[in-house]
Amino acid sequence: MMSDADRRKAAELLLEAERTAKPIVQLSTTWPGITIEDAYAVQTLVNELKVAAGAKVRGHKVGLTSKAMQLSSQIDEPDYGVLMEDMFFEDGVALPHARFCVPRVEMELGFVLGKPLRGPRVGLVDVLAATEWVVPSIEIIDARVQNPRKIFDTVSDNGAAAAVVVGGRPVRPTEVDLRWVCGLMYRNEQIEETGVAAGVLGHPAMGIAWLANKIARFGGSLEPGHFTLSGSFIRPVWAEPGDTLRADFGPLGSVAVRFT
Repeated sequence: MMSDADRRKAAELLLEAERTAKPIVQLSTTWPGITIEDAYAVQTLVNELKVAAGAKVRGHKVGLTSKAMQLSSQIDEPDYGVLMEDMFFEDGVALPHARFCVPRVEMELGFVLGKPLRGPRVGLVDVLAATEWVVPSIEIIDARVQNPRKIFDTVSDNGAAAAVVVGGRPVRPTEVDLRWVCGLMYRNEQIEETGVAAGVLGHPAMGIAWLANKIARFGGSLEPGHFTLSGSFIRPVWAEPGDTLRADFGPLGSVAVRFT
């Protein structure tokens, strides 16, 4: 276990790594006794410090919900993070590559809630009933912690959340069979990854259900207006300066981001 002082120090190191775009030594190396409870406590501290500095919580992200993502990260359980208002961008945005440490992109479906979701025992039907819109999205993930990372490092680092680009054609949750939303991820017009949304726990809404039940253990809930990413159904694709990444969701349209 980490002491309160150690947790505070870890949070400050992560904030500095994000500010300077220079990853730090793994927390699991600096504090070999770190636990998953420590990791989520560090994540909470980081986000509390951001809110105290003026940031506004807009939603959450669920990560590592597909076999593709778990294999790529060598981690066998989902995690979650918090999304701030200043992380969100519109389709076609150009972002400086230098603002990130080692950016990669994923394609995901974002769920915008119209009703609250409070665990435990939230299931698929509950999520669909509470969701107002499902939105095609690109998540930009970043590692403020050096490789190789353990689950403790990723969780402490807010699930690697860095930015969200939204676009395409938002749909009502029952307008299409969300399991069969397919995606092609292009980098500079070359297909790098493909996937289908059922890769996220069998149905992308189950990523939202997992999160609602997980945070209920700590007294948390998902609130109306929250935008929550359900998890990637492709492996992450690297982004270099000058690259344009485009996620094609077929009938749901596409979302693109350019790194300058």
